[in-house]
Amino acid sequence: MRKIILALLITIMAATFAAADTLYLRDGRTVRGTVLGFTSGRFAVRLTAAVTPPTTMQTGTQSANTSRIVGEIGDIVFIRAREIERVEIEGRSLDDARYLTRTVQVELGANWIDTGIDLRRGERVQVNATGTIVAGRARITPGGLRTTDPNAPLPRAAEGVLIGAVGNDPNSPIIEIGLSREFMADRDGRLYLTANRSSYTDARGAFSAQIRREIDLGQRAGNRRNNDNNSDINDDSDDLFGTGDTSSNPAPVRRRDNRDNQYPNPNDTGRRTPREVTISVPGNSRGTDAGIDLRSGDNVTITATGSVTAGRRAGVVSPDGGRATGFGSIAGTYPVPSIGVGALIGYIRLPNGQISQPFAVGSQQSFTAPAEGRLFLLINDDNYGDNSGNFEVRIVY
Repeated sequence: MRKIILALLITIMAATFAAADTLYLRDGRTVRGTVLGFTSGRFAVRLTAAVTPPTTMQTGTQSANTSRIVGEIGDIVFIRAREIERVEIEGRSLDDARYLTRTVQVELGANWIDTGIDLRRGERVQVNATGTIVAGRARITPGGLRTTDPNAPLPRAAEGVLIGAVGNDPNSPIIEIGLSREFMADRDGRLYLTANRSSYTDARGAFSAQIRREIDLGQRAGNRRNNDNNSDINDDSDDLFGTGDTSSNPAPVRRRDNRDNQYPNPNDTGRRTPREVTISVPGNSRGTDAGIDLRSGDNVTITATGSVTAGRRAGVVSPDGGRATGFGSIAGTYPVPSIGVGALIGYIRLPNGQISQPFAVGSQQSFTAPAEGRLFLLINDDNYGDNSGNFEVRIVY
């Protein structure tokens, strides 16, 4: 019976001691607390039990060969690796104590994704990403597609590849991350992530990005004494070592298109270089994707050349269309009844999937985008089965 009771007591004591990380010092003492991390060859430990100076059996004084580590509950102490016999990390690996990890869902939208993580210049960050974004018929992984997108933030990188940036300055370097990458922050700032693609209104799904950064214990340790008798072990309001997972400070929005960025280049005259896209619109098109995501208020100029055959009723027509004949001209069943059959017209597909009222384009048209969305061009007809030919369309926006 006594053996059973003794075994239970030993088990209870072991469970009690295992409630914290434990460091066994070479001088025979035991340090219990929470290992905050490892920096410059030293462990940083927030104590959950007091540590007293070691004494010798003969003199009762501290030995010259022993560690000087002392502290009360709640103190943060730094212990050199050479002073430690072994370390037991409760329920974690040493890397768990050394690194902070956060997972962020990276959707493809008008804005970059704010990770909530503020980086310091020189800080090393590791990002590992999984998941799939579906855009149109393409399934995009964080490694990107085999194609490139000339209007993406990184035009020469793979379309859709996971990219990042530190800070909201439009001139800050963009980092190609892909499936996995470790990099060093070149400046102080918030970390933003997105997929390297100019178009986003047809996208759904998200990447899952795991961000791992090393806890910088040396950055602020010099601003505080090694021991502080007033420390509260349960008080997280003073996060000395920046161990908080995310910043509570609001960050400015980083837009995919920086035309209205809050931090413009001081050398910028305010006039951006117009973007230009050239596409072909087939005569049987019920909606050709222009590959352009417009914002409300954008100025757009479209010019078109070529000819299409708009069925036997209208024959060969220019982008301005031909004379409307037959039932369609009487009943007004063409998408834009006010313009000729076979003419070039357009609409905007809104972010919610609905489409705007079709509008006339013709051989040349300048307009202000009435809403945010994806631009589509098509032929003004009610029967596309017998159409042929193409319009060559140039879009400047």
